Amino acid sequence: MNHRVRTCIGGSALLVFLGLFSGLFTTSLAASDCALSKGQTLYVPVYSNILSAPKRMPFNLAALLSIRNTDMKSPIRIISADYYDTKGKLSRKYYDSEITLAPLESTYLYLPEDDTTVGIGATFIVRWTASTEVNMPIVECVMIGMKGGQGISFVSHGQVIKESSN
Repeated sequence: MNHRVRTCIGGSALLVFLGLFSGLFTTSLAASDCALSKGQTLYVPVYSNILSAPKRMPFNLAALLSIRNTDMKSPIRIISADYYDTKGKLSRKYYDSEITLAPLESTYLYLPEDDTTVGIGATFIVRWTASTEVNMPIVECVMIGMKGGQGISFVSHGQVIKESSN
């Protein structure tokens, strides 16, 4: 799993710049190597808060679940985005019905910083489908928080836990 951590403590914006700049040198797939799918179930870790050292004080974070259709020709359908707490209990269902994302369209769900009811080990389970094989969407959660001149942000990427065959 590829996690990039970017922090900015005080006025150290250089750390953020270097973290963003280093992302330019990650390897990418050639067009012929793109993985195709007709649907998947994805597990996306969400950290509504983390514990700061040395006293294990909670540091609350806002979270943004981003779902991006990366296919340039075909739409995808988001079947569900369900939010689970640390104990694995369903906390919230975010879609009453399927939504369609046009080619290159994206959507998001925002969780405010003060929403800590799900605990440190919260999870989104996102299910999507398509009528034909398409480029797999990018599904990730961006967490960000600021407190007393200290800021933190990082991304967790969706992990495929089930491939759908439609």
